[in-house]
Amino acid sequence: MKTYILFFLLFACFSFCYSQAEYSHLDRFEKTIQQFEAKDRNNFPPLGEIVFLGSSSIVFWHETLKQDFAPLTIIPRGFGGSNMKEAFYYSNRILIPYKPRAVVLYEGDNDIAQGISPERILEAFREFIKNLHSSLPGTRVYYISIKPSMARLALWDKMKQANRLIEEECLKSEYLRYIDLASCLLDEKGMPKKEFYLADNLHLSREGYKAWTAILKPILMESEQKGEAKK
Repeated sequence: MKTYILFFLLFACFSFCYSQAEYSHLDRFEKTIQQFEAKDRNNFPPLGEIVFLGSSSIVFWHETLKQDFAPLTIIPRGFGGSNMKEAFYYSNRILIPYKPRAVVLYEGDNDIAQGISPERILEAFREFIKNLHSSLPGTRVYYISIKPSMARLALWDKMKQANRLIEEECLKSEYLRYIDLASCLLDEKGMPKKEFYLADNLHLSREGYKAWTAILKPILMESEQKGEAKK
């Protein structure tokens, strides 16, 4: 009986702490952001293009992004293990100055791992969108769903909840679109396919990015290729 009570108290404490987790240390990627700014001073990206913004799932894609989405013009802006609040925090420096016609956003994965609740992630997403559209009202945002992974399988239910909340939010605006890139990574039992991940069981392999590209590229080509034609 005592063991059961102790377990219950520990579980209640964990649940309370998880729900109370908040974003902090938003300046931890300052050096990375300064590197982007230094590159911009030497060779500023073209205006009105498509920015890929987000955490390491975007960083690991940097090498092939432009190739994968050609002939669309892509500006890669992934940074470290960032979260949704940090995407908002730095957007005035590495997003809005490029006046993008579209943004492909991947955040939420690290948020959940940091104990941020799905509801708080939604709030941060709303902050990001409000800030972006206050400067660039017509910019389209394609939100990539939080991906499953073996390394964070215990958090998958929370991730799915965050995905549902953001999907519902995207349905409220013609400028927002939720893109399910999670389902293609799962097998028939609902488990992440090993071939789509690196040895760390967290980040995508080249095969994983090919699976993402196969879904995302046709969507962007349909909606964004006309922007290339206007150059």
